[in-house]
Amino acid sequence: MKPLKIDDIMDQEVQNLSGGELQRVAIALCLGKPADIYLIDEPSAYLDSEQRLVAAKVIKRFILHAKKTGFVVEHDFIMATYLADRVIVLEGQPSITSTANAPQGLLAGMNRFLELLGITFRRDPNNFRPRINKTNSVKDVEQKRAGQYFFLED
Repeated sequence: MKPLKIDDIMDQEVQNLSGGELQRVAIALCLGKPADIYLIDEPSAYLDSEQRLVAAKVIKRFILHAKKTGFVVEHDFIMATYLADRVIVLEGQPSITSTANAPQGLLAGMNRFLELLGITFRRDPNNFRPRINKTNSVKDVEQKRAGQYFFLED
């Protein structure tokens, strides 16, 4: 409750909450329900970049400390990498055919995902956030040759 700043909005009526405030309430409500498995669909929706990192930490900390399982569907790449310890990569043609691969570790899964997209990432040396390499740049070509699409350290 505290990191999601629920106290700041506790006295407001639901219909007066912004999208981000509603999302924070939804995350708190979800994690407040006893369950063995939590399915959380796009927890980053409506949250700004700072709130996304806080939400990721809250979700991950809760899942780990409660010793539960969490399946999180997330399209924000940075948030997904903060949340995940294992990933399921879907392959195929959208709306035609797809295969869900077995869960794999974060590094292997993200490498496969980015390989399918033909994109390489590195960590920014200052803030450690992922950055996309320019296509056919020296770094991009080096990482592709090495099969390291995800976070080749500088």
